[in-house]
Order: sequence, then C-alpha cells, then structure tokens
Amino acid sequence: MISALILMNMKSKSRFARVVVVIFLALCCWESAITQDAAKPITPTSRIDLSNGKDFSGWAFCMKNHADPTKTWSVTNGVIHCTGKPTGYLRTEKNFQDYKLTVEWRFVKVTPKANNTGVLVHIQKPDKVWPACVQIQGKYDHQGDLFLMAGAESKEHRGMDANTPLPRHGPSNEKPVGEWNTCEAVCDGNSVKAYINGKFANETTDCTVSSGAIGIQSEGGEIEIRKIYVEPLKSKPLQKP
Repeated sequence: MISALILMNMKSKSRFARVVVVIFLALCCWESAITQDAAKPITPTSRIDLSNGKDFSGWAFCMKNHADPTKTWSVTNGVIHCTGKPTGYLRTEKNFQDYKLTVEWRFVKVTPKANNTGVLVHIQKPDKVWPACVQIQGKYDHQGDLFLMAGAESKEHRGMDANTPLPRHGPSNEKPVGEWNTCEAVCDGNSVKAYINGKFANETTDCTVSSGAIGIQSEGGEIEIRKIYVEPLKSKPLQKP
C-alpha cells in the first residue's frame, strides 16, 4: 500500500514537472514572438506622428558618456528643444522601412562650432555615438549633404573616408537661422533621397542599411523641432531629381 502511494506521488510530481516545462517553453516562445514583433520594421500605411508633443514616449536616448538626456532634450508647447550639448541623439524605439520622413525644425541660434545637427535614418544597434546609419546633414550652410556613418555604406560613398559626406546637389536651399526648415527623407528600399525645403538635395543608392530607427542629432547647434512624422512613400508627390 505504501509503495503504491509512493509510486502515485512520483507520477503526480512527474506530470507536474512536465506541465511546468510546457508552460515555461510556451512563455519563452511568446516572449520571443513579442521581441521579434517589436523589432520588425514598420512600413507606414498612413501618417504616423513620431512625437506626441508632450513627452518622449516612444523615444530612446543615447548621449556621450551616458550624460543625463533631460539636460539636453525637452518638450514645451508641443515643440522639442535640444541644447546641442553634449553630443548624442534621440531615436525612435520602433524601426521603420519604406517611408517618407518629414522633419520641420530650425536653429535657435548658431555660433562657430555650435552650428551642427542632423536627421538620422536606418539607425542600427548597438546605440553608440555614432551609430551605423544614414545622416541627412543639418549643419548650417551644409543641409542636404549625406553621411554614411559608422560602417554603413552605399554605391556612391564606397572608397570614401567615413568622415567625408556626399555633397548636396546644387546650391543651398536652407532658411536663415530662426526660420523653419523642412527636411524630407524618402527611404525606398536601399536608397535614400533628401529634400530641403521642397528642393531635391541628394541621393544615395545600394545602401547596406535599409531599415532601422529614426533619430535627431545633438551636435552643438541649439535646435527646435515642431513636426516629425512618417508617411507612405506615395503619400505626396515630390520634386524629381
């Protein structure tokens, strides 16, 4: 009788252990699916505003020497403000591919060596200053240059130094300091086209990065951003190159 009870107890424990293992494996699969879904790039089917105008929900920071981002970035009256110091960037938590990005921004002021920023697309992890991505240059009097950063490459940039940009096409089309600029990036497959205030500025093709996070640089210049959103590629006709 005692032996039978012991045997039944052992079988019960064995069944319980199997149930625990099954539940554990199911939870692991569920967590993995959630993680993969979060990392899967979004292709917008309608306009997506990336800033809620109130706080930095949906955004992440990467600052040099792990500096406190709240001393650099803030939101007031629906406008994102960046002091420009120290260097770093603000990026979306979600990844995007095949989209048109619009950023309306301006310099609050510029001084020598405090006149730089940039719009980053296809940001790759790990976060570091600076990450692998494509940058639409925002430096004063250089808006529209394209940088292939931290190992990212393209057909037009191969063989060039990492710190050498693809120069914009034609003269500058940026607004005076204090006025709002509109930077548009058309990210279509592995190509990136840049438009400054409605005018075609640059293009690079066969990029080694074609999806990722979207970001704004803190790089010396004090700036404000009043709109930042993505749309489907065919949402609005743009001037052709």
